[in-house]
Amino acid sequence: MTRSLALMAGVAVLAGTTGLTTLVRPSLARRALGIADSEAATYALRIAGMMLFALGLFLGGFAAAFALFSVI
Repeated sequence: MTRSLALMAGVAVLAGTTGLTTLVRPSLARRALGIADSEAATYALRIAGMMLFALGLFLGGFAAAFALFSVI
């Protein structure tokens, strides 16, 4: 595995775990960011969490596909 591929996989893991945590527990992210407790903030944090989780899935998928098919 090349250094850039390992970096891409690491960013994917970091984005995915951050996004999943924000998606499931927006109160943790709200406290860490200092955002007031409101329904709009909860929706915004869940949307941002899903976007980060999707970024992690796409980056991880591309890194895995590149690692698998670059050998051929």
